[in-house]
Amino acid sequence: MGKISLIIQREYLTRVKKKSFLVLSLLGPLLIAGMMMLVIWMGMAENENQKLIVVDDLNPAFAMLKSKSTRNVKFVYTDMSLDSAKAKLLESDFTGVLYLPKNILNAKAAQLFFKKHPSSFVLRSIEKKVEGIVESLNLVQFGIDREDFYKVKSTVTLHPVLFSKSGEEEDLSKEKAYVGFAFGLVIYMFIFLYGVQVMRGVIEEKTSRIVEIIISSVKPFQLMMGKIVGVALVGLTQIAIWVALTFGIMAIGQSVIYESNFGVDKVAEQMTPEMAKKVEAANAFNTKALIDEDNIIFMINWPIMIGWFLFFFLGGYLLYSALFAAIGSAVDSETDTQQFMLPVTMPLVFAYVMSVFIIENPEGPAAFWLSIVPLTSPIVMMVRVAMGNVPIWEMLLSSVLLIAAFVFTVWLSGRIYRTGILMYGKKVSYREIWKWLWY
Repeated sequence: MGKISLIIQREYLTRVKKKSFLVLSLLGPLLIAGMMMLVIWMGMAENENQKLIVVDDLNPAFAMLKSKSTRNVKFVYTDMSLDSAKAKLLESDFTGVLYLPKNILNAKAAQLFFKKHPSSFVLRSIEKKVEGIVESLNLVQFGIDREDFYKVKSTVTLHPVLFSKSGEEEDLSKEKAYVGFAFGLVIYMFIFLYGVQVMRGVIEEKTSRIVEIIISSVKPFQLMMGKIVGVALVGLTQIAIWVALTFGIMAIGQSVIYESNFGVDKVAEQMTPEMAKKVEAANAFNTKALIDEDNIIFMINWPIMIGWFLFFFLGGYLLYSALFAAIGSAVDSETDTQQFMLPVTMPLVFAYVMSVFIIENPEGPAAFWLSIVPLTSPIVMMVRVAMGNVPIWEMLLSSVLLIAAFVFTVWLSGRIYRTGILMYGKKVSYREIWKWLWY
């Protein structure tokens, strides 16, 4: 055990002291948070103001659109025909034509011809303004008072609640599943990132012949285990740094973007009053919004979530890195690893892809079996844990199978490793590896 701890220490300190580790630890959160904020900014920002020609076949039913112009959208009400407006659009500074047909009150549909596609916020803003006028015209047509209309107008939201035999109730939400999917994505990324590091480390030591000196003092199995655990600790260290920095950068970046580009006044013109209130709360970092019991922060059982994340992260990493170490010991260069990498990584990729569908049906047979099978459970089980509807016996079964699979994989990889680590200059096949298992 003392020799393994020395190898763990060597592997950990060697990698942590590298400049590449420090650079990746700092640049990783910057890139992740920066890309997320860039997507938000590009999705919400409007490069140019929209100036629309309004063609109204029910002229002057929609004349009040002129008074609904905003800084982003300006309505120019005309009596032109649609063909004339289209012709003028191409040779003027107008950005689009809003066509309101005669049957708009029944069809509830209009057309927008544009030069450049406006953002979704601008489209929704135009829709809301047209909807408001259509609603008013229908009320007049059917002789309904607006106050009476709002008294009977209702929207119903269905909240799914899990009810257990013990009488406990728990809200089910896709938002929680997306949190689990994010945790699974982290596991997926780091298994690949650090599992490949284990493989490359083995190949480097093998090709440089350093391993011949090392195994004169330690057993091949001790060397493999020390390398796997040492790299795992490097991964946990980097995860802790990434989480802390990413959340900090996102908090600062979100406040800056909403303050500078999407102030309350601007957003309020493009959204419903309810949505505008939410944006105002986000801009001001409203304390009440943060402590609301419906906030996603309080929907997740974070101690359980983080605990299971650490377990499945370590279990999945140890399982796959043992296989990666075996692959590294069986080849002489990284180019020779391709034939062995595909069958090892396919279950991991499959689990990541299937997680998207499992969010829609977390109780289906696919969700059950993929969360039990050790090669896929580290990713799929995180989605189910986040939703909070996993029976205890399934969690225990998945954990026991993952541990058993890790022990078996380490034993299997150890037998390949002890033979392959000293094998040079020979192209290895699956048949050859099978023989190594029984030496």
